[in-house]
Amino acid sequence: MKEEEVKRCQIQEWYPKFRSVSIKTEIKELPESFVEYLLDDEGPFLLPESITGEDALPQRVHNPEEEDDFQVPEDSEDESEQPSPPPCFPELELVVKQSIETLGGAIFPKLNWSSPKDAAWISTTGNLKCTSFSEIVLLIKSSETLTHDLCHAFDSCDDKTSSRPSTFYLALRKWYPSFHPEMEFRCFVRHRLLVGISQREVTSFYPVLLEKKEDLEISIQEFFIENVQEVFESENYTFDVYVTKDGRIKIIDFNPWGAFTLPLLFSWKELESDLADNGDFVQFRIIDTRCGVRPGLKTAVPYDYLDTSPGSGWDQFMRNADEELRMQSESPEAGA
Repeated sequence: MKEEEVKRCQIQEWYPKFRSVSIKTEIKELPESFVEYLLDDEGPFLLPESITGEDALPQRVHNPEEEDDFQVPEDSEDESEQPSPPPCFPELELVVKQSIETLGGAIFPKLNWSSPKDAAWISTTGNLKCTSFSEIVLLIKSSETLTHDLCHAFDSCDDKTSSRPSTFYLALRKWYPSFHPEMEFRCFVRHRLLVGISQREVTSFYPVLLEKKEDLEISIQEFFIENVQEVFESENYTFDVYVTKDGRIKIIDFNPWGAFTLPLLFSWKELESDLADNGDFVQFRIIDTRCGVRPGLKTAVPYDYLDTSPGSGWDQFMRNADEELRMQSESPEAGA
């Protein structure tokens, strides 16, 4: 994989070319001071001071007695005891506030490549929906997986020259409450040909997909030929699409081929050999029975950057699961 292939998958690179066939998004360049704030893991967790008075956790209960425990006496001479003032990014906050209003009052955030899905648990809604700058910062500051964007974006590149891009961006994407996860699909492109399509959310069985599979396959193939094939510059890549209730197709994201991108209902070996040799044939895979669900892929981290490399925690977990399954199948009770 080349560095330029990874760079093409940054939202600020691909979105302007596909704006008309994607979801509404506003992209803002982040000041380096804000990036440094995101990377700073020393000291207490402080959200920026809001110039508009917004609170990311408005329902929290304040306990004055507990807060007194952290007060430093005014006559204390030890400067190290003085609490650090919260940071403040007034210009960025105002720009973000205006964009949120433009996008209908609610968005979900994303950096150059990924969203803070692993931090959804900390929000008051339990998802990525944000209505204020403070809520956005709470999510991205709490996300461990955004470390990939910030520090390890080019680790899989053969021609790696840096560990991070020179500039980071915050993408504010319109929030659609009617979004149906079963209608999102990952498309695999090899040598500029669409070779595979996979159900994106593979932890559940959706009977509706059995009824619509043939029509969906035709629609996605036509969309690829008309809107993507001659526009996106890479030879090999994946892209995610969403099919709306009225049959329109919207691009959600682009991801590099291989590396940290999950093949979902395929394997990379299949995609790189068997399917790639089938010419114009496109294999469309969905979960067609309840027994086919992949509960192991329901993780708290973004699907695109799950570390499955040898020796990783996920790799060891899968090895342990395989060993447990083998032992169960060999036990006397297995044949009962």
